[in-house]
Amino acid sequence: MASKEPAWLAFARQQIGVREIVGPKHSPVIMGWVQKLGAKVLGIKVFDDETAWCGTFVAMCMMMAGLASPAIAVRASSWATWGRELVGPRLGCVLVFTRTGGGHVGFYIGEDATHFHVLGGNQGNAVSITRIAKDRLAKGGMRWPSGVALPPIEVIRLNAAGVPVTVNEA
Repeated sequence: MASKEPAWLAFARQQIGVREIVGPKHSPVIMGWVQKLGAKVLGIKVFDDETAWCGTFVAMCMMMAGLASPAIAVRASSWATWGRELVGPRLGCVLVFTRTGGGHVGFYIGEDATHFHVLGGNQGNAVSITRIAKDRLAKGGMRWPSGVALPPIEVIRLNAAGVPVTVNEA
């Protein structure tokens, strides 16, 4: 039996399909998140939806669940020291990945033999579910919010068929 879905993950699922607008116009939804979070939470002033927004998405989900974000939430790598480090996955835990030119952050919804299935923002310029290679997980990159009861480890096996793989989320 699967665990109860954490509030931040339930909010994240409701955002699937939100897309950035390439060019001079910007997604009112993403810019609404930027405005609500503000430069104090994000760590920088953000003026468009072309600025990498995976960290912004995770911060917004956490805010909607009444939880804090790391000091520079817009930066994916900041999430690798946030909360508490995990030794095994839980539904909705934060996953931090490395990639050439930066990082990526999203939520664990399951895995197959070689990839995590990640619900995140700025995946193909949208909030989506994609597969990310397990070997890209950053050191200390599996996290759980401080002060939130820690459920038991739960490896959720999913079928890889039909779920796209990403190698560069920028």
